[in-house]
Amino acid sequence: MDTLNADQAATLLHMNAKRVRSLARAGKLPAVRVGRRWLFPRERLEHLLGERPGPRALGLEALSARNHLRGRVAAIAKDGLMAEITIDVGGQPLVAIITRASAERLGLTAGDDVLAVIKSTEVMVAK
Repeated sequence: MDTLNADQAATLLHMNAKRVRSLARAGKLPAVRVGRRWLFPRERLEHLLGERPGPRALGLEALSARNHLRGRVAAIAKDGLMAEITIDVGGQPLVAIITRASAERLGLTAGDDVLAVIKSTEVMVAK
């Protein structure tokens, strides 16, 4: 089993290491305490993120936004210039309002695997 220390888990989760340790203490992240160190099973963290093991194929590491959530398009509603994209992220719906042109340029359809990129109050969709 591949395990990560708190700093490595924080990098994977795009979080602060202090926050990762706090969530582990609270039982909200899968972890085991060994002495004074926390160890996190990589596979379980990736499962929580909805990621498949392996390198990211989208190459979005250059974005300043650090909140990348993998999900599947559950529904698309287009009206005028805008499109409402509902994404299932680990059983939780996430709604993104994007331009209709962007939805069509991406060729979004229900069932597509996508990446929701969250920056402040904005949600972007990548395919």
